[in-house]
Amino acid sequence: MNPLPRILAVNPGSTSTRVALFEGDRCLLEEELRHDVGGSSFDAAELQRRLEVIRSLLAAHHVDVTALDAVVGRGGLLRPVAGGVYRINDSLLRDAERGVQGRHPANLGARMAVELAVDSGAPAFVVDPVSVDEFDDLARVSGLAGIERRSLSHALSVRAAVRALAADLDRPWREVRAVVAHLGGGISVCPVRDGRIVDANNAISEGPFSPQRSGGLPIQELLDLVYSGRHSEAEIRKLTVGEGGLRSYLGTDDATEVERRIASGDERAELHYRALAYQVAKEIGAMATVLEGRLDAIILTGGLARSEPLVRWISRRVEHLAPVRVRGTGEMEALAAGVVSALRGEEPVLDY
Repeated sequence: MNPLPRILAVNPGSTSTRVALFEGDRCLLEEELRHDVGGSSFDAAELQRRLEVIRSLLAAHHVDVTALDAVVGRGGLLRPVAGGVYRINDSLLRDAERGVQGRHPANLGARMAVELAVDSGAPAFVVDPVSVDEFDDLARVSGLAGIERRSLSHALSVRAAVRALAADLDRPWREVRAVVAHLGGGISVCPVRDGRIVDANNAISEGPFSPQRSGGLPIQELLDLVYSGRHSEAEIRKLTVGEGGLRSYLGTDDATEVERRIASGDERAELHYRALAYQVAKEIGAMATVLEGRLDAIILTGGLARSEPLVRWISRRVEHLAPVRVRGTGEMEALAAGVVSALRGEEPVLDY
């Protein structure tokens, strides 16, 4: 292996794919590629279209794909697994493509990594997939027999944020206690103890609403809507994941647009943006109790952590619990760093 391994990282989203090339921890190239394809159809045709765009980008930048030491893809809704670095095998690919825990753009990540690794013969990995499950037993109890709370979160972002905090504190990352809120199209609020994500709101059915998702809803009122006869099952699912949250209230899921409206005096936009911050703060407070109030920091990360008013409104409500830190998304860096650690033998390569 090269002293500074070359790692290609791919992170597929609904209508775009982020691609980055690293040499060790140094990023040589990073771009977000937009796709004129259906964001909800994660099929073989879409996979090939995305791969063609990525290969065109690499060719345009004269990237020698035969010199890669590894390729890493975002891990999707796989079976429940511990956090860490996984070499992609047939079982992992099969579960990603079947969507064993649901459909998600990240499910494309493993197959994309394998396909892009072919020319170099390099190994392909996923790191900290969405389905990382390290819940305490208490966290699994939902309140209704037959329904168990599932561990689905922005684990890649959350674990990367905790590692960065540990480096700042000059402490082993498995000794850090923190609540991490990933703020994006979906929102995950996770208490981390001993290196484990011991609880989390499922970002598609619990917790705060987000730009596109309804979060946890009043159950009886939701049942009234479901059985009203006005919507099909598919329409209800779209209303709660995709057309919920800020989009349902304001007709947009673009935080920059919401801030522009607030600046122009739109009181309705400010009310609902403040409500998003309010719900995030409540969830952080709840997750702080999981750590018995003993935490080193509260970390805000994800795309919405760039929103100054949102960060300010959240911080005012939770800063009495612990210092609030804001960290960039860093998902591409986290993908590469995980693989570099594994290639150097600093972290085990796990079997799926």
